[in-house]
Amino acid sequence: MDPPLLLDFAHLTVMRGKTKVLDSVSLAVGAGEHLAILGPNGAGNSSLIKTITREYYPLVQEGRRFKVLGKEVWDVAGLRSMLGIVSHDLQCTFSREITGGEVVLSGFFSSVGLYGHEVSAAMEEKADQVLRFLEVEHLWDRPMTQVSTGEARRLLIGRALVHDPMALVLDEPTASLDLHALHHFRSLLRKIACSGTGVVLVTHHLHDIIPEIKRVVLMKDGRIYREGPKEDVLADEVIGDLFEVPVHIREEEGWYYATGY
Repeated sequence: MDPPLLLDFAHLTVMRGKTKVLDSVSLAVGAGEHLAILGPNGAGNSSLIKTITREYYPLVQEGRRFKVLGKEVWDVAGLRSMLGIVSHDLQCTFSREITGGEVVLSGFFSSVGLYGHEVSAAMEEKADQVLRFLEVEHLWDRPMTQVSTGEARRLLIGRALVHDPMALVLDEPTASLDLHALHHFRSLLRKIACSGTGVVLVTHHLHDIIPEIKRVVLMKDGRIYREGPKEDVLADEVIGDLFEVPVHIREEEGWYYATGY
């Protein structure tokens, strides 16, 4: 029997007040698949992520399907251990005197730091292993208030990886990164993708899409605008229509760049 899809959504509509942020979205993502979700500001990208993590709930309507790993009903803590989530909003909650080690260990408790939690030797060993994998073991005792944006992003990825999730879900992960941090972040993301963890990347920027990502979903106005192999989707006319600007797409060794706008 084939394993269940990581995500299996059909006709998801989400309202925030009187605003429809997702409009009949259908999406299937295989276990271990690497996928990018690309769109302009307000396209619904982040709303889709919040729907995946059960922060937002779709309307109950005919034909709706809302499955993660074959299940409609999840304990939220259990779901978030299967899907490692990293977002800018999450990073803002960790802007305090919490050490790098505490950030990673807090992933075992879905908490922001450690507050009387009982940390086992196995947890510490796993956190240390993850920090070494991410090449930030030197940040174990460093407060979050004293690390760079790129280092903080790595620590949050470590927090997401302590459960060995099926997929790492990244919402605008390169926001506020300079060129040096961006280079190291891309290398890290490729390392994670090659380790066997699925990567679901939500972004506004073509240059965030690592070569290991083979399928791209475009979103606009709360709907899926187009999806398919990235060599078909990342084309001048398609991306130009998506962002409503004249654009030329250039490919170099599996990386895609937009120029001319």
